[in-house]
Amino acid sequence: MPDRPEHRPVLAGKTALQGPGIRLEHLPEGHLLHVMGAIDADGLAGHFSAAGLEASTIRSAGYRQWFIAGDDVLPSSHIAALSSALQGSAFVSDQSHGRVRIGLSGPQAAELLARGTAVDLHPSTFPEGRSTVTLFGHISLQLTRTGADSFELTVLRSFAEALYEELEALAASLGALPEL
Repeated sequence: MPDRPEHRPVLAGKTALQGPGIRLEHLPEGHLLHVMGAIDADGLAGHFSAAGLEASTIRSAGYRQWFIAGDDVLPSSHIAALSSALQGSAFVSDQSHGRVRIGLSGPQAAELLARGTAVDLHPSTFPEGRSTVTLFGHISLQLTRTGADSFELTVLRSFAEALYEELEALAASLGALPEL
């Protein structure tokens, strides 16, 4: 019996788009854990190796809230180990099944995002590692700067296809074409 029920990746039929200054792609549906409680990012990271989360990143999701994201599907034993380690200080909720991650990169990535969100994306105000919950048009998402010209958008699964199609149209307006 599998550790988790299988599901069809919601963006499986979507291809990446690549242009001179932009790249749009759906990211692996690995894992996304929501941690809530009286713990900071450093304290949370201290529990990663015991829970098998070395390849994960921590993103702020609000006051005393964090998302732990990564490309690999986690066995429930890893999630249980983290929950056990955090017992008494924080709670863990597996959101992997309900959210989708989309990658946007290139020198024109911030320009594209500025067409749909009011977040000031200048590197001095939104540096690498910064994360915020915002709207892109009418769709709520978590926006994270993962590199100088790289962003990750995490969206509820039911809105992922609509958001991706909107991003496809904007990327195409910047010269991006489907990757072959």
